[in-house]
Amino acid sequence: MTFASSYAHGFARVAAITIPSHPGEPDRNVPEIAAAARQAARQGACVAVFPEMCISGYTLDDLVFSERLLASVEKGIELLAKATSDCAELIVVGAPLRIAGQIYDCAVFLARGKVIALTPKVFLSSEAYEKRYFTSGAHLPADARWEAPQIPGASEAPIGNGIINIEDVAGLAVGAEVGSDGTAARSLALPLALQGASVIVNPAAYPATLEGGEQQRLLAGATSRRGICAYVSAGAGNGESSSDSAWDGRTFIYQDGSKIAETDPFPTDTRIALADIDLTALVNRRRRESSFADTQAGKIEKTWEVKIRLGVGAAGAAIPFDPWANVSNAATSKDAQVALGPAPARFPFLPTDQAGIDRACRQAFEIQVYGLKKRLQAVGNPKMVLGVSGGLDSTQAILVCSEVAARLGLEKSQILAYTLPGFATSEGTKSHAYKLCESLGIKCEEIDIRPAARQMLADMGHPFAKGAAQYDVTFENVQAGLRTDYLFRIANHQGGLVIGTGDLSEAALGWCTYGVGDHMSHYSVNPGIPKTMLQTMIRWACRENLFGEACTKVLQDILAQEISPELIPGGGEKLQSTQDTIGPYELHEFFLYHLLLGREPRDIAYLAWQAWRDKDNGVWPADLPEADRHQYDLETILRWLHEFLRRFFTSQFKRTCVPGGPGITSGFGLSPRGDLRMPSDISGRIWIKQVDELLAQLEDDK
Repeated sequence: MTFASSYAHGFARVAAITIPSHPGEPDRNVPEIAAAARQAARQGACVAVFPEMCISGYTLDDLVFSERLLASVEKGIELLAKATSDCAELIVVGAPLRIAGQIYDCAVFLARGKVIALTPKVFLSSEAYEKRYFTSGAHLPADARWEAPQIPGASEAPIGNGIINIEDVAGLAVGAEVGSDGTAARSLALPLALQGASVIVNPAAYPATLEGGEQQRLLAGATSRRGICAYVSAGAGNGESSSDSAWDGRTFIYQDGSKIAETDPFPTDTRIALADIDLTALVNRRRRESSFADTQAGKIEKTWEVKIRLGVGAAGAAIPFDPWANVSNAATSKDAQVALGPAPARFPFLPTDQAGIDRACRQAFEIQVYGLKKRLQAVGNPKMVLGVSGGLDSTQAILVCSEVAARLGLEKSQILAYTLPGFATSEGTKSHAYKLCESLGIKCEEIDIRPAARQMLADMGHPFAKGAAQYDVTFENVQAGLRTDYLFRIANHQGGLVIGTGDLSEAALGWCTYGVGDHMSHYSVNPGIPKTMLQTMIRWACRENLFGEACTKVLQDILAQEISPELIPGGGEKLQSTQDTIGPYELHEFFLYHLLLGREPRDIAYLAWQAWRDKDNGVWPADLPEADRHQYDLETILRWLHEFLRRFFTSQFKRTCVPGGPGITSGFGLSPRGDLRMPSDISGRIWIKQVDELLAQLEDDK
């Protein structure tokens, strides 16, 4: 597999396909199915799902009993198997089949020219009179076989509920339920998921009704969430009889509760929904979700299991498994052929749609407010002491403090805000700090830390005290430490708690001064929120005008300025740039999210390349300024990934002793008490080595 291939990084591409139906004419349906299956294979799909009874058409009524029709269905399956034998693809079609003297509504699995397995429908629809025509799969004899010797594999194919393991796509295991099985009171999909199925397919035929499509999607989403799996549904549509119903031909694909692909209803021709299933993410969440393992340990209905190989890289295949193999330069290509679908979220800690972003911002703010409110109440509502720099972190912290004071009915005098200018503090940021406090009705006092810093530097014999422009880590940390030291002593003096402002991104990178520096406080409000999410939350506060027009204007000015620790003097009003030193926060947060998900660095780099290689593709937050919409080539991504991993592993000692603070996203925090437990002296060598190997390979390819 090439680097550009999603299959090389723990993904499997699946297709949900609806075709124009010709009821009662298998000889017309089969060529349509074969053409669509081959098209999906050319687009990289290794699983293709078609509608219920698509071989014959669903709306047949009593014609289902016709021997002529049933024989034609069998002939159609034989021809379909032959027509798709060179596709490295598991094809799932629906058909009425004669088994053990009865007729069953079946999902038929085909691969490389053979029938692999059959899954009959169990919960027949009364509304569609299915019990008039079919026998439930629950009544199949244990030794039932499909007697169709002319079709390769048919007589040996297991029948019932079971799982097909695709051995040459790690983590891909497919199970099926048919049509109304997906809406039944007892799920057939969840037992399959508990036994290892990562993808549930549903060849379906649902009549179009008001809200019917929405109900189907809700059920599919819930099943995929509870089963920690993907759910792929293909519905019958155009061409089915409209005597009593219309058919909307819906196709949709869900993963772990989220819709990742769908096609529009009521198509007039073939429609294919394609999506890359993140098998790595599913495996990781199943490992972390203890209730999933506990349920697996319970009594589960036994099913059959089939192991097959689709032919990864098989020589001579007319339709290769890896359609990305001929991409000439993966590092620079913008060819749609290499695009992952759906594209990875650039900001994975947030939803991609604006309504979802607004909802997440409100929820995160409420969590922050609740956390600080509870901590204050627990110790008798002391004063809140914090440093306000005019930067993002302290801005969000003082907004939280202001809201907590309002909800507790406290005077704003209970918030003690201080600006503590040092050697590099600009007039712009200091002005923002004063204006922000004024707009919130909070008094802001100033303590100039420079005299104390000079004295400390002189006491330790630092060259700066003698006039040298030596701006080293000692020079920086003296200032950061003094700021926090003053805040702690003020809290002692005034009877308050120091409110920490550090965020998740800084914790991941170790970008904080250890001990009595910005690393420490009595309680922290931002530790679960990455830097770019803080920006998004402040933009949300502006859109909602939460704190009034004057405050909104200051917040907008703060958003527009450079992110800076303001510890090293620059030229004029030029701020020291954090991201010039440690790299783009947006990339580091992307790396952090996927590292915590358990991915290898190689796969993290691939996903980052997919998300960030072309700023003109994919979804951006609607109010993110155009100037802040960036793109990165693969080499840049790898170099910053190397830096991220180095900083992340060497900074664990800072994260093992941090103040309390509310988590925001389940499973993606860094608290040593409930999120990430990791030895402080662990080596990140094997992770960094993989990045170095990719960089070397990239250099060799130039």
